Amino acid sequence: MNNVEMKYSLQKGDFKLEVDTRIPATGITGVFGESGSGKTTLLRCIAGLEALTDEDSRPPHKRRIGYVFQDSELFPHLTVQKNLEYGWRRNPDARRPITEFASMLEVDQLLDRSVSDLSGGEAQRVCIARVLCQEPQLILMDEPLSALDARRRNNVLPYLDRLHSETSVPIIYVSHNIDEICRLSDHLILLDNGKVVAEGGLQETLARIDLPQFRGQNAGAVLEANQSRYDAEFDLSLFQFLGGELWVPGCQDMRTTRLRIDAGDISLSRTSVKSSTILNILPAVIDEMIAETASTQLVRLRLGTNFLVARITRRSLHELNLQVDDNVFAQIKSVTVRY
Repeated sequence: MNNVEMKYSLQKGDFKLEVDTRIPATGITGVFGESGSGKTTLLRCIAGLEALTDEDSRPPHKRRIGYVFQDSELFPHLTVQKNLEYGWRRNPDARRPITEFASMLEVDQLLDRSVSDLSGGEAQRVCIARVLCQEPQLILMDEPLSALDARRRNNVLPYLDRLHSETSVPIIYVSHNIDEICRLSDHLILLDNGKVVAEGGLQETLARIDLPQFRGQNAGAVLEANQSRYDAEFDLSLFQFLGGELWVPGCQDMRTTRLRIDAGDISLSRTSVKSSTILNILPAVIDEMIAETASTQLVRLRLGTNFLVARITRRSLHELNLQVDDNVFAQIKSVTVRY
């Protein structure tokens, strides 16, 4: 299976979902869009939880699909062990032991615990482990971290990273949090009013400044970078990517990572500033520009094969007389780059 086909037409009151696309059958596909755009409805169609008139009439339990909901959906009267066993029994052909998935999500020390004694983050990890115990062919995640506060959400994200790297099961991940989408996704689908308005690889899709959904606080870009060295004296790591290099605070024990850079954290200059507190000054070419508001402009920058998105004032645009294909320098504070 090279692709997962999604072709659904569903009318619910005044809302209509009309999706006809396919996604890679590997990695994580993020589904992003505003509230009411149809993200959860799409997942419910894939899982067989909506009455459709298509040829796929298989009931949900025969689809080999695992579904992680916003709330943990665990059985409160059962222990963690019993909840995992419930997931394991849903697939009579399951061969891998429960302990393998419990260990992956680090809930193997919680097996005897009552679900009611778990924290929100622990409960959601158990829920994900229970889905893995089914050995599904596809996993759906519907904003699985939305009920958690920022600290607990950050505690769970590394386990989703591990899920990404240690399993071959494709995942469709719905979220309204752009940072989650940027961190986890390989492929991206943008939904608006029940329709797919953009789709493609994460980096190129996110850098599209023509899409209203990627403006405001969502405007920015992601770079795949390799760590080249660590400066212990100043606690800074140097990451290289096709198009330049970036200094980032801290010692990161990783070879490859994604760096998220918000549009508002980039300034532009015609010349390279030699004396500045800004460590990252990268040569770039203006690829595209669009008015974001009455006072701001989004500028897409090309750095080798990568893109960044900068937000500048229209006054600055006018005073520097910036044009498409101009050579400029992108200035990025190290402290603003996120993993």
